[in-house]
Amino acid sequence: MTGIETAITAAAVGQLTKFGWDTINNNEFLKQEIYIGKSVQDILYHLYQQYAKNYRERHGQVSVLRMSKAMDLESIYVNVQCLDDFARNYLIDSVTLEKRFRETNQRQFRYNFEKDKRKDGLTFANEAQYLMVFGGPGIGKSTFLRKVGLEALKGNQGNYKHRLLPVFLELKKFKESEINIQALIEKEFEICGFPDVQKNVSKKLAEGKLLILLDGLDEVPTENRENVIGKIQDFVDQHKQNRFILSCRTAARTTNLNRFINIEVAEFDDQQIQDFIGHWFGSEADKEAETAKNCWKLLTQSEYKAAKSLAHTPLLLTFLCLTYRRTLSFPTNRSSLYERALRIFLEEWSAENQLTSHRNLVYKDLNIDLEEGLLSEIAYVNFIEDHLFLEKRELVKQIKTHLQQNLNAPQMLDGEKVLKTIELEQGILVEQASDVYSFSHLTLQEYLTARYILYCGE
Repeated sequence: MTGIETAITAAAVGQLTKFGWDTINNNEFLKQEIYIGKSVQDILYHLYQQYAKNYRERHGQVSVLRMSKAMDLESIYVNVQCLDDFARNYLIDSVTLEKRFRETNQRQFRYNFEKDKRKDGLTFANEAQYLMVFGGPGIGKSTFLRKVGLEALKGNQGNYKHRLLPVFLELKKFKESEINIQALIEKEFEICGFPDVQKNVSKKLAEGKLLILLDGLDEVPTENRENVIGKIQDFVDQHKQNRFILSCRTAARTTNLNRFINIEVAEFDDQQIQDFIGHWFGSEADKEAETAKNCWKLLTQSEYKAAKSLAHTPLLLTFLCLTYRRTLSFPTNRSSLYERALRIFLEEWSAENQLTSHRNLVYKDLNIDLEEGLLSEIAYVNFIEDHLFLEKRELVKQIKTHLQQNLNAPQMLDGEKVLKTIELEQGILVEQASDVYSFSHLTLQEYLTARYILYCGE
């Protein structure tokens, strides 16, 4: 049982009747063999079941890091914690950040100081009619949007408190200058089994009966992003009686959409990490072998302290679980583990379409291997100077100098654009406050420093 079956009760069907699917009263529709002799409630029940089934098949599976088989999202989902837009202090200076971070005696750069301000993401989703979800790469934004949609399908049995039908759209598909959001919603309803979608979607939008989930604003090609933002704003204004949730990488934040409340997904805390591992190794065989318990125990040992710091990002925690699954251990050569984690940043998280178009505009000769060399030098220089938080102007200077000395880059190269590309596409360097950056994980900074020492003979 998935939970949806129990949600489709007589009461839920009664609510659907109020949705007013006029097509049901169409004689041609009632002539279909599967509906002959059926009551309106029976037909609504079938339509809702079919929509829920197809929706779950399309948006209820998780497949990342070249997994051999997709996993059910809800079987591994851990409640997402978020911060409201005021929790992050963009005006703090690098010296204060450095001091406060070192006082925590922890290895996570972000949100060490705001743990008491976290709220469950579904609480924000229930409260805000228009919600913008920010966060770094691999932090769980898309998974959260999908989860909200799945909860909405459960009716009274779910944790989403508004009786709406969810529609999930991936914004990376918005490549054309002409964008018809309603047509894309209609396409989703058609795929998920509803008849006469054009008429019925128009009715649902007019009545405010839809939860519209727009995922990945940052994945819209750069040259089309402002156009897409404008189209979304116009669509929201036109259909403001519905509910909307958008997601976007923090680094791509350029403007605020009217009406929208901004929140940011927080990194996993220890309890969330332990819960995730428990869900991942949740089979009966794993429970009997205590796989989750043993994985967590190993991850908390002092020799894997750096590896555990990676686990605060859900995608890298997935990588650690996949690694542990293969051998019921972690590599004794920990540098290979950190190298693979870095490659996930450099390769797996890059939005390929954006990478091609944006990088060519910045500096076409900066490939993945050369970028790793650049990042190694940045890590080493700031390690020598004992800096964990880096001023933007210094970072830009280091980038330009490195590219000019090693790749014969032109004097007029825009180092700021290169920095922004690295931040947006891989999330290795992150803006923690206004013009103040750090590596996203202390482990990666340490690994890159060691790499520079090894290969440059320092």
